[in-house]
Amino acid sequence: MKPLIAGNWKMNGLAGAKGEIDALIAKLGGSAPDDREVLICPPATLVAAFAASYSDEAIQIGGQDCHPLASGAHTGDISAEMLADAGAAYVIVGHSERRADHGETDAIVKAKAEAAFRAGLTPIICVGETKDEREGGKALEIVGAQLSGSLPETGETYVVAYEPVWAIGTGLTPTNHDISEMHDFIRSKTPEGTRLLYGGSVKPGNAKEILAISNVNGALVGGASLKADDFYPIVEAAPGEM
Repeated sequence: MKPLIAGNWKMNGLAGAKGEIDALIAKLGGSAPDDREVLICPPATLVAAFAASYSDEAIQIGGQDCHPLASGAHTGDISAEMLADAGAAYVIVGHSERRADHGETDAIVKAKAEAAFRAGLTPIICVGETKDEREGGKALEIVGAQLSGSLPETGETYVVAYEPVWAIGTGLTPTNHDISEMHDFIRSKTPEGTRLLYGGSVKPGNAKEILAISNVNGALVGGASLKADDFYPIVEAAPGEM
């Protein structure tokens, strides 16, 4: 399978940020490598413009969230169909910041993943434990419960991203053993061929080591994806088609 290196820009980026993608493509020699996939998930305001600009490039564009329903009286929300209409190919669902800031349950995350399928998008379903849960020896239990409640019961393809909540944006990362143990566990709970991404303070200095770990099929990158100079080395660190 092709490794997937995905950049989650979160609530960052104005129209001028397009220059960072142009710079990334230039560093990649004009297009993404054939043996790995590169994805940028900008704010919803930029999805259509970025998708139109890079429709002929090997850089995919995705959304950061979607509503479970296709339309309706839901002010401020965006549906999976709207993202697809704007040119998105993927959508992140269940990110820990959505779970914490907006009270999203596993059932809501599952509904959003199913909405992505309905619209023809590939969902990236996020799971991960807090620091207290990790230190309490409950990491596998917590992630197992999230997988059980969040993953759709379907034969359609999805991606799972393991992001330990305590490692996101903190500069902290689990040990290689902990990442390997968790990814092996998630592999045992997901269909064959499912790509498993690691996220949580992935940066140029640790990407190669993390991406070489068993059952790590790519990365979901936060802050380091905002600048081409930081994101490019992470893309290059991916081992190629596995």
